[in-house]
Amino acid sequence: MHDLGATTPRLTTSGKLRMGAKDQLTADAELDEAPGKGPFSWYRAISSSEKRAFWSCKVGYVLDAMDTQFLSFVIPTLIATWGITRGDAGLIGTVTLLSSAVGGWAAGVLSDRIGRVKTLQITILWFAIFTLVCALTQNLTQLLWARGIMGLGFGGEWSAGSVLIGEVIRPRDRGKAVGIVQAGWAIGWGLSTLLFMIVFSLVPAEYAWRVLFAIGIAPAPFVIWIRRFVNEPDVHLKQKQADVEAQVRPSLLDIFRADIVWTTLRASVLATGVQGGYYAVTTWLPTYLKTERHLSVIGTGNYLGVVIVGSYCGYLAGAYVSDMIGRKRAFITFAVASFAIVVIYTRLPLDNLFMLALGFPLGFCASGIFSGMGPFLTELFPTRIRGSGQGFCYNFGRAIGAAFPFLIGYVSQRMTLGHAIGVFAAAAYGVVILAALTLPETKGRQLQT
Repeated sequence: MHDLGATTPRLTTSGKLRMGAKDQLTADAELDEAPGKGPFSWYRAISSSEKRAFWSCKVGYVLDAMDTQFLSFVIPTLIATWGITRGDAGLIGTVTLLSSAVGGWAAGVLSDRIGRVKTLQITILWFAIFTLVCALTQNLTQLLWARGIMGLGFGGEWSAGSVLIGEVIRPRDRGKAVGIVQAGWAIGWGLSTLLFMIVFSLVPAEYAWRVLFAIGIAPAPFVIWIRRFVNEPDVHLKQKQADVEAQVRPSLLDIFRADIVWTTLRASVLATGVQGGYYAVTTWLPTYLKTERHLSVIGTGNYLGVVIVGSYCGYLAGAYVSDMIGRKRAFITFAVASFAIVVIYTRLPLDNLFMLALGFPLGFCASGIFSGMGPFLTELFPTRIRGSGQGFCYNFGRAIGAAFPFLIGYVSQRMTLGHAIGVFAAAAYGVVILAALTLPETKGRQLQT
């Protein structure tokens, strides 16, 4: 194993001088003890290399969300142009989510083997290229395959980026940094909305959807910037060196070893509850409010804008809350608040204006709970299998959570849609609370080989 007591400076793979592990740990401890002034003091305190890693992950997640969300805007046009059914459209979305779960785990394993930065580059290039391929498809089958393959990169980018930013930021501020990176999803969602409005106002609908997908190639050049300016995290390089010296390699099944499998299972259950609740609420509430409450504002740009703003604010708040009160308390707080919002939506009489206003807390609570997932999973697993563990748990939750919208639709044939949403949301957020209570608190945990 690598000698953690060594103090001799050495060179990085990029030729830059790096202090010894003991000196680095001492410096990190001193930084953690230094009080910050202001909400962004943590950002001013990090190095230029860490800032480049932060922005590479942030921008990557924005572009990932942008490319992924394009599908939701082109479905009505595809139904009109190709004559596909709503079931066909739903199948495309489900296949994308399921393939993203596979891609997320695969990218996590790959990041343990070839590095976080290289894996991030591959996944961004992957989803950009196959979003462009979607623009060239001629029928449902081709689009189904293209989106399925694109989903591998969509899921993989989160895994690689989340591990990368989680490893480069000091423990005291890890929750803030990773949460703010994840807030990029709301920015990408808003950007895709803006591009949809521009493209479909300038180009006939039968061609506009292709133009929108073609814009999805835009993230590809960003890979060049990442390759030039972003370095692998120190803790990962040290682990790789230790593995070389010990002549061992990470295994796909290491996260199921006897000493770690219980953590893997509980973290997977937590991720299932978080994502199942999100999909249950965000997928069906607009339909419920329009069809059963007959609120005309649903589906308008105003409502979507309020939800997106609430979502971004929720990500930011969740990022700071998880560092202030701890990961477990943050999960429980947001789970309770999310369930309360669902009860209000499905049980209380609402008018259009009140429903519009409630779009903000809906987006806020449903997204805020996600901010703690990245740092929590980063801190749960040892460096050697961190990518594999984080990739599996989060994407296992995504795969199971993706079934919630289908199950709600099926159950709503026997009960009201509002009741079905409430039942599944309660179950999902109840699972979050129970899983969080059984897992250890990781706030402030040092990442070491």
